[in-house]
Amino acid sequence: MTTIDYSVWDHIEVSDDEDDTHPNIDTPSLFRWRHQARVERMEACHKKGEDLERNLTESRRKLQEAQKKVQELSLLNTEEAKKQLVKAQEEEKRLKKEERSCEKKLEEHQREERKMPWNVDTLSRDGFSKSVLNVKPEVKEETEEEKEEKHKTFVEKYEKQIKHFGMLRRWDDSQKYLSDNPHLVCEETANYLVIMCIDLEVEEKHALMEQVAHQTIVMQFILELAKSLKVDPRGCFRQFFTKIKTADQQYQDAFNDELESFKERVRGRAKVRIEKAMKEYEEEERQKRLGPGGLDPVDVYDSLPMEMQKCFDEKDIQMLQETISKMDPTEAKYHMKRCIDSGLWVPNSRTDDDAEKEEKEEEPQYEEVKKETSDGQDESDSK
Repeated sequence: MTTIDYSVWDHIEVSDDEDDTHPNIDTPSLFRWRHQARVERMEACHKKGEDLERNLTESRRKLQEAQKKVQELSLLNTEEAKKQLVKAQEEEKRLKKEERSCEKKLEEHQREERKMPWNVDTLSRDGFSKSVLNVKPEVKEETEEEKEEKHKTFVEKYEKQIKHFGMLRRWDDSQKYLSDNPHLVCEETANYLVIMCIDLEVEEKHALMEQVAHQTIVMQFILELAKSLKVDPRGCFRQFFTKIKTADQQYQDAFNDELESFKERVRGRAKVRIEKAMKEYEEEERQKRLGPGGLDPVDVYDSLPMEMQKCFDEKDIQMLQETISKMDPTEAKYHMKRCIDSGLWVPNSRTDDDAEKEEKEEEPQYEEVKKETSDGQDESDSK
């Protein structure tokens, strides 16, 4: 059976017993003074709690900044950076100790606050004024259409600047350009540079492709560094250039390996695109060649017997007729039907001689006009 704990009622600061006071004491004034003193104690306690919470929050903020600084300095290999790293680690250790001290003080204060006796003010106070659910806000994931529209808008606005960055060669130039244009440090720039590399390789501009490929890997390394540090890429690109310029062999090797792999992938993608374009072009040409029956004359010609091919090569109709007469009628009919459907053979067509003869027949005939003399005789007769 569940029991109810009534011990909380044992320490109530105000009770009905306070109505019994000495006759010479002004009871309302006494109660008013006691209430004022109680309110002041409560306010002082509440203020102390707020100060302790504020100190803890500030201590945690400083600790996060110190930890971030330690992470940044650990990426650098210069002597100055190593000295600063030691100091930063000491500061981090001190702030951790300070954070634990603040937590301990706040816990002690909260225990003391819970031990305070209840009174008329705390008894009438709401225990819960609101409900708070610790639910992580749902982050809406972008659809493919939204991503494509975002990329299109960005490129339309900054295409010229992206291309300029892709043509840079020196580390210092790249760093300065990104410092002047930090909005370029993003996924959209990296994606555009990848497409730009493939286009250049398709156009057989190999040296230029390799230059842009270098800048593409620069941007991708910056984005990966930001992801590992969980910071905005615009705030850490200087760290990448500092590290790559200190000639850290391991980091440089990783960069070069990724660059070579990327160039190979670009060549592969360009090759696939060229092959696809060639197939599309060949298909368009084939569609143009199709005869009235939907057959390709090239395919049909290649399938003909050698004797028939020779007839078409020499454009000898008499030879074709003789060749067909010697073939099996079924086979001859099959091949001739395919020739007609592909346009290799047009039935009932006129030969050049027939066309020339017909042309002559269609020429207008002119008759000599006879002129009559004044005496009624033909001029030709008079002659």
